[in-house]
Amino acid sequence: MDARQYLERPTKNDMRELPEFSGLPLDNIHLVESAEQVSFARAQLGNCTHVGFDTESKPTFMAGEASTGPHVVQLASPEHAFLFTAKHLAGHALMSEILQSDQIIKVGFGLKSDRGPIQRLLGVGLRTTIELSVAVKRLGYRQQVGLQAAVAIVLGEYLPKSRKVTLSNWAAASLSPAQQSYAANDAYASLRVYLALARTAPQLLPPG
Repeated sequence: MDARQYLERPTKNDMRELPEFSGLPLDNIHLVESAEQVSFARAQLGNCTHVGFDTESKPTFMAGEASTGPHVVQLASPEHAFLFTAKHLAGHALMSEILQSDQIIKVGFGLKSDRGPIQRLLGVGLRTTIELSVAVKRLGYRQQVGLQAAVAIVLGEYLPKSRKVTLSNWAAASLSPAQQSYAANDAYASLRVYLALARTAPQLLPPG
């Protein structure tokens, strides 16, 4: 019998009592749709050793319906977030380069579930990653910890999660400001959690 004492994950009500997560403003969120935007993204992300990573896919509602995502891939630096969409091919080469890079470490939550879809979409593997749910669990939690709870635990902030935006059409011709903010700040929040752990509890993180 396991006699260890585990920490309790914060409840939704606990999290709502915290200050709201200080996310990126829309001016620092960029849809990568042109050669100029690709150059800016390369300049920002290419200087990073670690970037926040996440994906969004159009939800499926029918039994047996297969997902065609990811429809958005998010990469975040400490100052900017970049949204790469399936329909804008300009950024695909840069996105593929970063996802395969061994020099740029991708940090996020639930990365295992992203590997297959990324391979299908781009024909490349997601390499050199840190699964943050494992690191946060090592603080003393019995179960895996997701992004929203990790932001509360590690940063002491509340990351709002709108169900309406979560279940919105991520394959739409244009992403709304709410979608852009949601997607960008998921990746940015992952990076913030990583940076805080690297500063305060580096022993919880894998080497690299």
